[in-house]
Amino acid sequence: MNLEDAIQENWSRIDEGQVATYIPALAEVDPYQLGVCLYNVSDDKLDCAGAADVRFAIESVSKVISLLYAIECLGLKAVEDCIGTRQTGFVFDTILNMEITKEDKPANPFVNSGAILISSLIEEQDQQSPFDQILDFTRQICNDPQITLDEDIYQSELRTGDRNRSLAYYLKAREILTNDVTTSLETYFKQCSMMVTCRDLANLGAVLANDGIAPWNNERMISSDAATYVKSVMMTTGLYNESGTYSVKIGVPTKSGVGGGLVAAAPNYGIGIFSPSLDQAGNIVAGLALLEQLSKELDLGIFKY
Repeated sequence: MNLEDAIQENWSRIDEGQVATYIPALAEVDPYQLGVCLYNVSDDKLDCAGAADVRFAIESVSKVISLLYAIECLGLKAVEDCIGTRQTGFVFDTILNMEITKEDKPANPFVNSGAILISSLIEEQDQQSPFDQILDFTRQICNDPQITLDEDIYQSELRTGDRNRSLAYYLKAREILTNDVTTSLETYFKQCSMMVTCRDLANLGAVLANDGIAPWNNERMISSDAATYVKSVMMTTGLYNESGTYSVKIGVPTKSGVGGGLVAAAPNYGIGIFSPSLDQAGNIVAGLALLEQLSKELDLGIFKY
């Protein structure tokens, strides 16, 4: 399919949302951007269109990467023991579900409480901070050594992150988060402030689609079990409370971020999309419309797995 045509067909959907404003640095992003990269694993071919090379804050898409890295460091069972895999029925930054159900772990790794806990599991190693390890891993799995921390976005996250602080201290008070809260939050805020492109996210999606093997060099980046587990969680919780809706409409494991990024792992395809205009659930409006079109025209639905 022609990706430039697909961008034009979905461009008007940008007006159905708005950029994230609760993080001041993100409020300054131009909403009228739409880019896509499609990595065909079988052909080892990457096609891109639109704002494919614009760098943007990875935000919650980083939760996929930190989850993968935690699994690689600690093993899948250790991570599964700490975190659930179901939707909450609440917004992504709430603790109400844990208060109501009295559960002893966050519902899934993509709500903020779960993501902060996952980040807390990664400890200093070989004199490398947890964030530096995540950054190195991100550069490898996205095949982009130019990925860096944006200091302005990080400082913006710090200034406006009191709700995330409350989540971390709540987990600490419940003895769910056992490591240092300050370090855990620093890791989390910094990982959300990494700057990536659609190409990077398409590469990440391609590794997941290819059972953990990087198609650009045929080297195994993550275990098959980790790839399968993370794709499954992306399908059920990657778009928060809209995950069920889009599982039916699109049928592709997907994770979005409020910086405008979206990664998807379809059979034989890794997909990266950027469009900073968000709906009320925090998902990218035009990007999901574009992904839905890709899924239908390329027959990418989950039942192809």
